[in-house]
Amino acid sequence: MSTDDRVAVTTGIARLHASPGLAGPGRLGLVTNHTGVLADLRPTATALLEAGARLVALFGPEHGLHGTGQAGESEAARADPTTGLPVHDTYRCGGELLDKLLLDSGVDALVYDLQDIGARFYTYVWTMFDLMVSAARTGVRFVVADRPNPLGGLVSEGPLLDPAWASFVGRAAVPVRHGLTCGELARYLNASIVPQMAGSAADLTVIEVVGWQRSMDAEATALPWVAPSPNIPTPATAAVYPGTCLFEGTNLSEGRGTTQPFEIVGAPYVDARFAPSLAELDLPGVRFRDLWFVPTFHKHAGRLLRGVQLHVTDREAFAPVRTAVAMLGTLRRLYPDHFAWRTADSGVEGSDQRPFIDLLWGSDRLRRAVDAGDDPLPLCGPPAPPGRWVGDHALLYP
Repeated sequence: MSTDDRVAVTTGIARLHASPGLAGPGRLGLVTNHTGVLADLRPTATALLEAGARLVALFGPEHGLHGTGQAGESEAARADPTTGLPVHDTYRCGGELLDKLLLDSGVDALVYDLQDIGARFYTYVWTMFDLMVSAARTGVRFVVADRPNPLGGLVSEGPLLDPAWASFVGRAAVPVRHGLTCGELARYLNASIVPQMAGSAADLTVIEVVGWQRSMDAEATALPWVAPSPNIPTPATAAVYPGTCLFEGTNLSEGRGTTQPFEIVGAPYVDARFAPSLAELDLPGVRFRDLWFVPTFHKHAGRLLRGVQLHVTDREAFAPVRTAVAMLGTLRRLYPDHFAWRTADSGVEGSDQRPFIDLLWGSDRLRRAVDAGDDPLPLCGPPAPPGRWVGDHALLYP
């Protein structure tokens, strides 16, 4: 899409920068990281201070305030060298510890400004949820400075999470691809789940995006793309991630340690049959290219792997979750003696050494269907508007 075709969008944080009073009175804490920038790429923490906001603390998620941590990591910084503000690491912090963190920080309100990518297992939304629960328990106001969903907001995919499989890659009954902005998700969670966890809803304000329409993906806006985490470098990566992240639960490389994470998958045992077998499925909006690659870190680091690259040819027709599920079924059929599931890393909260695919999928139904040789695609259901699962009352951008 050319820049002439893009639509100007004003984020919630840009609106707050223009009118700091939108966050209400008192001392503010900002939940942010390197994605927290204005359209001119100024960091929002710096910009808010210059605008006169009473910003007194910063709170970082997984990957840290500056986004340098790999998956399952954060950063050790205790002060931001640019603003001098204290930095509080929220990653793997919950319950009473998170309550104490909020109380000790001295903030009256938390402002949340992180760029999500629209997948249930992307942890920024669960940082938001955990902080909303703590805010409700401690009497701290919660403000979401909303941003567009980079996948657009017309489609949701995949089943709702079964609460028995709740973890930090999925706290509540949300589809794999949820189709909401963070502000919409916050409204839904605050009305449905937060009161169960905290005894009452949070005092929530959503500063809405201006100019965004549900049909718009990241490239349809005039907003700069900032990689939300080390392995989501481009909008093309974000487009496939709700599906290919499922390969984190297998013994295949999902492309970490390469320049195309989540766009390529492979393993030492994959051979020339894989790409043609996927082509025979005639999945909409995507083609598969046979390739070889060597990851520099993570699974199979330093080994020569064979696999496929996903080439998305039609973003609207492409269904990332259904595509990945079809790939998993094909792998089990072609390589029954080699394909395997991975146990969740011990550092994943809620894992209990369970198969990681169960936490990612939100139940054990996908794993059981694939292992039984059943067609797993019916588990996905058809792609549907997000209002189908969340109710139109939660949608801020109809």
